[in-house]
Amino acid sequence: MRLAEYTDYTLRVLMYCAAHPGRLITIAELAQRHAVSKNHLMKVVNDLARQGLLETTRGRGGGLRLSMSPASIRVGDVVRHCETDFRLVECFDSSTNTCSLTPTCRLKGVLNAALLAYFKELDAKTLADITGPGPSVRGAAATSSRRAGAAAPMAAPVTRRRVAAKHPS
Repeated sequence: MRLAEYTDYTLRVLMYCAAHPGRLITIAELAQRHAVSKNHLMKVVNDLARQGLLETTRGRGGGLRLSMSPASIRVGDVVRHCETDFRLVECFDSSTNTCSLTPTCRLKGVLNAALLAYFKELDAKTLADITGPGPSVRGAAATSSRRAGAAAPMAAPVTRRRVAAKHPS
């Protein structure tokens, strides 16, 4: 499963606002900080304001800020609102399912349990839980490399040495 860019931007806006309480944040500041277009961010901010998560002030000296405590905003709720489709496989939608394995397949149950575990974890975290006092060294490096157009860093692959099998002579 992969989150849509819209969900990513939404979480970034909320996290940035939570990390900067007590002041108004501008769309231009967010766009520059996260290297995201102002147009995309305006859509995200409008949606968050309609949901009641942000309060916005127009005009000179205006901006946006969280309208509630970061501890009251569950990450799972934000993701559910932003994402449009949680059908991991065809059989999750009985109205369009044409898989011939459905009567005997147990994969749907496994994937459904995984999806429930995913949301259980997201629901257990609030915006306050994922917004620390500042980016870690690793977080700052990942952000700067993404801005440069590089792929997000991944864990180094585990390499296994092949051991030559001894064949009986």
